[in-house]
Amino acid sequence: MQPLLIIRSERGQMSAIERRIADFILENAHLLRDYSSQQLANALGISQSSVVKFSQKLGFKGYPDLKYSIGEAVARNGDGVQPVASGTDDHRQGVLARELWQAKSRAEEETRLLNPPERAEAVAGMVRGAGKIFVVGIGEDSVMARAFAIRLSLLGFLAIHHFDPVLVPAEVTTSKPDDVLLLFSERGQAATLCQLARLFRSRGGKVVSVTRHTANPLRAHADLSLLVSAHDEAAHVEPLLYQAALQQLLDVVFLLLCGDESRRRQLADYHEHVRSLLET
Repeated sequence: MQPLLIIRSERGQMSAIERRIADFILENAHLLRDYSSQQLANALGISQSSVVKFSQKLGFKGYPDLKYSIGEAVARNGDGVQPVASGTDDHRQGVLARELWQAKSRAEEETRLLNPPERAEAVAGMVRGAGKIFVVGIGEDSVMARAFAIRLSLLGFLAIHHFDPVLVPAEVTTSKPDDVLLLFSERGQAATLCQLARLFRSRGGKVVSVTRHTANPLRAHADLSLLVSAHDEAAHVEPLLYQAALQQLLDVVFLLLCGDESRRRQLADYHEHVRSLLET
């Protein structure tokens, strides 16, 4: 994994000092080759050992190893900042669109690296073997949960979306060991969903949590976790990145489920039926 992506994806779980180091590196990656560990420490007003520990915590032997890896990444890919094109695209809307697309691309890449292929395949395999699939989300997470449940239904899965988790326990009492519960919660802090996960697992069912990559209670109650990384200093932008990265992740799982020809045929038949209704 590219070192700058590692730093971005892990930033949310860092201490205050580690975040200062991370932010400096992310903002000055192209200049890092000129900084020794002591010079970096002096620039940030911290100890040299903090810089060394930061490097090792990310999986590098030490600061020189981290610096070399970042130098290679910058030389190969640049620092991730694209030049602004000239002409009519310099209009504010064009600049906003380009910056948003770049931010979404970074979030998607970080999310993809956090979810190795075997994890997405494991989730898809769990869904394939499920008798019933319960899908639950709260607030904005409910929108993504409902959309995914509908797509599962179109492939022929018995997917049940619940917009109110308070009502789910009654139906969970009818669940069987081969059933699956998908819980959507960006922060993973909702006590109601954690209780629901415990109840479902006590009956032998499998739980998949869909949250941010940071440590959270809901992940601890899940058999499998899909993780999303999306960060931005602007509070109004970060949710856009989260939703975009999550959608891409869910799309990958959906495509894996489309590997079954009979399910693809069922989906095609549905689209053909809808098309005929619209044309009459």
